[in-house]
Amino acid sequence: MVVKNKLGITTSAELARVEEKLTKKAAKQLYDTGDIDKIEIGTFAGLAAIHKYLFQDVYEFAGEVRQVNLAKGSFTFAPVMYLQPSLAYIDQLPQSTFHEIIEKYVEMNVAHPFREGNGRSMRIWLDMILRHTLAKVIDWSKIEKEDYLLAMSRSPIKDTELKYLISHALTDDINARQVFLKGIDQSYYYEGYVTYNVADLD
Repeated sequence: MVVKNKLGITTSAELARVEEKLTKKAAKQLYDTGDIDKIEIGTFAGLAAIHKYLFQDVYEFAGEVRQVNLAKGSFTFAPVMYLQPSLAYIDQLPQSTFHEIIEKYVEMNVAHPFREGNGRSMRIWLDMILRHTLAKVIDWSKIEKEDYLLAMSRSPIKDTELKYLISHALTDDINARQVFLKGIDQSYYYEGYVTYNVADLD
């Protein structure tokens, strides 16, 4: 079933292609305009602002908390009835060390606050926290897709594997545009979107 969208697209393949192009262009703009520096660090409000920025041309619900329950495989994300309290709890979690930041990231992934686009938005959100707190960002191209997906699936029970992968992909090249753009492409690769190179989009 195709998610209702602003573009009137009725096939999954076409929606995926157009969504990727529009949201990658938006991610590039987010960085190049400096709008990324106006977003709150490490809060749900900040994450919602990222999500709205990326998806506002595609979905009416961009930046809004989902109103449906979601599951992936055998894992069920936070039920809608508990979602707002979960987000309030996550906002209060500390983010002063690497371990605290990744633990907060895992909790936000369990919450999965949006109908679509959670992973792509949250990876930018995570990088913003790391940059602000530790003067580090992730070189996502150094993390293999299958390793990342497996580590994320296991992280609600034990996040050691995820912390290992991310800690070995950190770089202090925090102002490098190419690192950010590579991260956007890699993030979409994790989600199965591989049609466009973000650097080539105008």
